[in-house]
Amino acid sequence: MRIDKLLSQMGKATRKESAQLARLGKICVNGIPVKKADMHIDPVKDEITLCGEKIVYKQFTYIMLNKPEGYVSATEDGREKTVLDLLPEEERRKNLFPCGRLDKNTLGLMILTNDGDSAHRCLSPKHHFKKTYFFKSSLPISDEQARELEVGVDIGGYFTKPCTIKLNEGRTSGEITLIEGKYHQIKRMLEAIDNKITYLERISFGSILLDASLKRGEWRYLTYEEEKMFIGEEQ
Repeated sequence: MRIDKLLSQMGKATRKESAQLARLGKICVNGIPVKKADMHIDPVKDEITLCGEKIVYKQFTYIMLNKPEGYVSATEDGREKTVLDLLPEEERRKNLFPCGRLDKNTLGLMILTNDGDSAHRCLSPKHHFKKTYFFKSSLPISDEQARELEVGVDIGGYFTKPCTIKLNEGRTSGEITLIEGKYHQIKRMLEAIDNKITYLERISFGSILLDASLKRGEWRYLTYEEEKMFIGEEQ
């Protein structure tokens, strides 16, 4: 791998910046300054430092974000703030993207990554990757309506796949677990039973739970165990 590619993937410098840093002697390979950033190195065996900082190579990045209201699930948008705007510049340089979408006003767990293969697997309908949401509704949901939602409802020419609903006391809040993610799906499902969603928050993605210590808008890297769940576990 070229040094400039490694630094770019790690969000440390663009390729142009890497070339300039190399000329200034700011990049070292195994303790020796290099003058060209297009030099090929082994990212596992060689020790790379940038301005004295050791660069630990990692092929992919996995981030948990507690999405706040008002941000769109996109990498860029000409009019709206995106979830990537919540990250520091170094992370934004890593070509991260949201794994799946949350509506602008839906809150909670979002995974950001640059691992396209794993993201595709998680979002593929054939893998039945479960997502659980906490919701509030404007009207109580009866047992009959809950069963109707669990079996599947028409949301405009499409019948939803089976889901699981757990209602809280009062029946105007609870948890719903889906294995798919159509546009505004939960909102449209409630509309199909003449009800309305007033609050929606994703609390789990597969076996990964939203970290209760993360405030709205805060993020952290996935733990090693969470990475394994995201990369290899089918739900």
